[in-house]
Amino acid sequence: MDEITGARNAWNRCRFVPEDEGGHYESYFQRANHPTRPLAFWIRYTIFSPRGRPQEAVGELWAIYFDGETGRITAAKEVAPIGQCTFSAAGLDARIGGALLRDGQLEGAARSGGHALLWSLTYRGEAPPLLLLPGPFYERGFPKAKALVGTPNAVFDGRLTVDGEKIEVASWVGSQNHNWGSRHTDAYAWGQVAGFDDAPDAFFECSTARVRVGPLWSPWLTMLVLRVDGQEIALNSLAQAARANGRFRFFDWHFDSRTDQVRIHGRMWAPASLFVGLRYDNPPGGHKTCLNTKLASCEVRLEQQGQPPRTLVTKHRAAFEILTEDEDHGVTVVA
Repeated sequence: MDEITGARNAWNRCRFVPEDEGGHYESYFQRANHPTRPLAFWIRYTIFSPRGRPQEAVGELWAIYFDGETGRITAAKEVAPIGQCTFSAAGLDARIGGALLRDGQLEGAARSGGHALLWSLTYRGEAPPLLLLPGPFYERGFPKAKALVGTPNAVFDGRLTVDGEKIEVASWVGSQNHNWGSRHTDAYAWGQVAGFDDAPDAFFECSTARVRVGPLWSPWLTMLVLRVDGQEIALNSLAQAARANGRFRFFDWHFDSRTDQVRIHGRMWAPASLFVGLRYDNPPGGHKTCLNTKLASCEVRLEQQGQPPRTLVTKHRAAFEILTEDEDHGVTVVA
């Protein structure tokens, strides 16, 4: 086993403990964009265990196909009892009902609301995992929600079937991701670009979030990690995140983080018509709404001391999500 594969296995290992009553969610999501057309998919394998009721834990399959050419977004969610699910503590190896997910392969189906999405896909990628948080925070109690990218710039091949229509996937570029925690972040904007239009090997991940700490709110924290031209620029320490400026509304987000040596700033945006609403149950109780698109626009400007500024742009290849309790966003919640 090479070093990158070993690291990927370690970061992708499942953290779910079946008998734990503290509440838990954990998801592995895979997403990718067509190389040139405004088409994308998002497929999510999830564990949900409500606090105090671990016997009610379930596995969930979520799937969305975004067609920016027709304006159609097709989504489905399917739930299986936890007894029909397995997850590995040694790496990426999950089954939910008849669906499977392994390092480099995913197959399955989700049906609901009159829609059916089926997938048979492989993926490959040589880049090491990307951590949105500083490494030590993944084993600490704060923050309650963790997020990382197991395989950045993953290349997907295979087939999707969306309501009977077969869609060939040939060298679509995206990522394999792993999230988990005892509760969802209270509010956030999250974004990711796997290959800009003018920099196909670059990878960018960013979040602006805040959490409740007892009766109080944390400040808004903005974390950014950019890989470009063989370097990784991580502006993600808590102190840096608090100094950074991130602000978002429906459906527009500006971010700006700088040190004496480097500045990364930019914008991510999309029309409301490209978003779909998802209900995310929270392990402590209640729920959040996730406004989700994989066809957003993004512009990132990199300024480094001693180097000319560089601007990275994508027209419709950015993943953009907003998690909110507000209900005035105007986006239909479909699953």
